[in-house]
This record gives sequence, C-alpha cells and structure tokens, in this order.
Amino acid sequence: MNRYPRDFHGYGPTPPDAQWPGGARIAVQFVVNYEEGGENNILHGDAASEAFLSEIVGAAPWPGQRHWNMESIYDYGARAGFWRLHRLFTGAGIPATVYGVASALGRSPQQVEAMKDADWEIASHGLKWIDYKDHSADAERADIAEAIRLHNEVVGAPPRGWYTGRSSVNTVALAAETGVFDYISDTYDDDLPYWMQVAGGDQLIIPYTLDCNDMRFATAQGFNSGDQFYTYLRDTFDALYAEGCDGSAKMMSVGLHCRLVGRPGRIQALKRFIDYIKGFEGVWAPRRIDIADHWRATHPPKHPLRIDQMNRAEFVEKFGGVFEHSAWIAERAHDLELGPAHNCVAGIHNALARMFRSASPEERMGVLTAHPDLAGKLAAAKRLTAESTAEQGSAGLDALTDAERAKFTELNTAYVAKHGFPFIIAVKDHDKDGILRHFEARISNDTQTEFETACAQVERIARLRLETML
Repeated sequence: MNRYPRDFHGYGPTPPDAQWPGGARIAVQFVVNYEEGGENNILHGDAASEAFLSEIVGAAPWPGQRHWNMESIYDYGARAGFWRLHRLFTGAGIPATVYGVASALGRSPQQVEAMKDADWEIASHGLKWIDYKDHSADAERADIAEAIRLHNEVVGAPPRGWYTGRSSVNTVALAAETGVFDYISDTYDDDLPYWMQVAGGDQLIIPYTLDCNDMRFATAQGFNSGDQFYTYLRDTFDALYAEGCDGSAKMMSVGLHCRLVGRPGRIQALKRFIDYIKGFEGVWAPRRIDIADHWRATHPPKHPLRIDQMNRAEFVEKFGGVFEHSAWIAERAHDLELGPAHNCVAGIHNALARMFRSASPEERMGVLTAHPDLAGKLAAAKRLTAESTAEQGSAGLDALTDAERAKFTELNTAYVAKHGFPFIIAVKDHDKDGILRHFEARISNDTQTEFETACAQVERIARLRLETML
C-alpha cells in the first residue's frame, strides 16, 4: 500500500467560517435515535438477542432465544422515552433529527406521525439496527436499498440523510452510490461538515458524535449520572461557542436514545442543557437537513489538487524542480505512502524532504552542487532556473552595484574553495545586506557544519517554492 486512504488533514489549521444563518456562533443539533423494534431479535429474523446499549451491564447475545428483559428495556424507549423527548423538544421549540431504523419505524406508526407533526427530520438509520462489520458489500447494499424503500413507504417520503452507526468500512461509499442522500453521518472526524469525493461524486458528510451522546450511560467509563452528562454537554458547548466568538463557528451534535435519556432520572440533565444554551445569543438549533442545505448553498464542493492521486509523470513534472535540478527526489517521493494528508504544502514538503534526508551523502552533495552561486556567472548569463531567478531577484541580487557584485564573487570563490559546494541560503527570508552578513559569518564554519546548514537551507528553499506553487 503506497496510497493511504485515511484523511488526517481535513480543514487543517484554518477551518472555514461556517457562516451559519443569522451570524450564529454555533449550531447545536439534536439527534433522536429511534431503534426500538429494529434491534437484534429472533422475532426479526436475527440469530440472537440484542446486547448493546441497555441498562443490563455486561449483556451478551442469547443465540436462538428471545431476551425478555432486553426487549422490555427497548420497549420502554418506544412506550415512554420517546414521548418524554417529544414533549421536551416540542415544548422548547427545537426541531430534532430522527435517525430512524426503517423496520423500527414500520412498527411505530403513532411515533412516526408525531415526528412528522412536529416537523422533525426523519433520516435513515438503516434497515435494522445490527452490526454490518461482517456483511459483504452486496448484502449491505441490499439492506440499504430496502431501508430506503421501506422508509419511503412508512414515512411517505424518502430519507435525505443516512447514518448506519454500526457500520462497515464500505458503508459510506455504499450509501453515497445510491445518489439518494443529501448527507451521510457515518463519521466522527470533524466539528464541521465537509465534502468527500466518493462513489464517483461529491458527497456531503455531516459528522456525528459518540462523546456528546447518551450512549455513554450504557458503556464502561461513561456517564454515571445526569449531572455528568449535563456538565460534559455544557463544557463542549462553551468551548465551541468561544471558538465561534473568535470567528470560527462550529457544529455541536448531541446524540440521544429514547430508552436511555428518555428515563426520568436523565431527561432533566438534557432539559438543563437546553435551558442553558437558550441563555446565549447566536445559537442555531437546526435539523441536520437544515445544516446540509446551508452547507451546500454556502460551501459548495471544491476540487483542490489531489497530490496523492497523481501518476508518476504528473507528480515529477510538477514537483521535480522543487529541489534544484534533482527530479529524482520527486520520483522517490511518489513511491511513498501518500494520502490525503499530503494534499497541502506541509504534506508534499514532508514527502520530498524525507527523500532528501534519506539519500546518501553523495546524493545530497549533488543537490547542493546543483545550486547556483548567488549573483554569479549563471545569473549574469540569465541561465538560472525560473525559480532561482525569481528568488535571487526578490532579494535584489539582480540589481547589484559593481562593488556588491565584486564582493559576492569574492565570497563565492572563497566559499566553494573551502567547502566544495556553493553557499546556499533561502534568499526570500533575507534582504541583500542580511545575505551578505550570513555569507561572511558562515564561511568560517567547518565544512560538516556548513554541509548540514546548507541541507537545511535547501529544505527551506523547497518549502518556499511549494508555498508559491500551491
């Protein structure tokens, strides 16, 4: 593998301004997961009972058997927890997004009617709330298609958002290839929506959350009380709200489950949080589809340079001159494990510099000797590379007086005679007088010190050239 698929770069150090409607400083989005009736159960054709996210500590699947206590806990979510959440959000005037498991929605017509009457978005949470990690791509694709069909039949409209949750490595691509979804949420990797090129097109991703999520009431090292849940939500909000005040508005997702936070001992923590955020200006509480519509209109997809997808010829043509007359560095860099993180100045510079640093001393010396003298004969004859010409001109080395030119010639001759390679400095970092001062100071160094200094300057020159290119 020499192309790494995971994206560690994202928006990098300068995320975009979300430009939320009304100048909001934060978007706080609440998701109600409706899974009751879609979980693992032999009644649903599954091999065993459910064992995930319940009040039963250390639950395990019961192969071939119904688990009465587990079913009863899930039933609570539909019978009581859902209505408690419904009253809370409708009373607060906040529309939620429902992640609805299609088979669960089909078994809960009254709840679906209440969701629609409240103008909640009903996104798809898959056909069944089961784990897809061991499914084949074809089997998962079939379930996605059936989920869309059944959702449309039960709700009266197709889902515009998708979240499997218990997903496979294929899930995002399979959902995207349907062309149905305005957004997919099977990622947890950012505080903002972003576009992903997948399945031959641009797919909007709205990341979800597992930390601001009541599921931690049912997991090890999770929330033991409503106070812990409230405190964590409040602290997350405070951090993101402060970033929004500094011009970097973010999104906060809050994940909820009817059978978990729908319990009376927990719902009060959620109510306190809603009351808390209502005390701030510039808080937008949308549905996820509202975020998707805003992002598509305000931040349409762009197609920046994909360095990791260049073939060798394209790569070497573009970056072969970054290290002076040393295209072999780009040739070797193309064979590295490049990925999305390299699609930026820092990424490609790191890849090229690695090949320079790992080269033999003789090869590195070849790079040094490929550099021209400063204000030397090649410059006078206009035989420098375009990059060197621009760099030397930026420091005024193309407009020297006769005395200055003579001084550079004297220093160039003495430096090469002593060290065996030209004096190298990133001239864009200095003016003419500064370059002369460094020249005069460095010429007296021992050759090994100068070799290391010159190599560092070569890397710096490469970085400046890439910043100009990209």
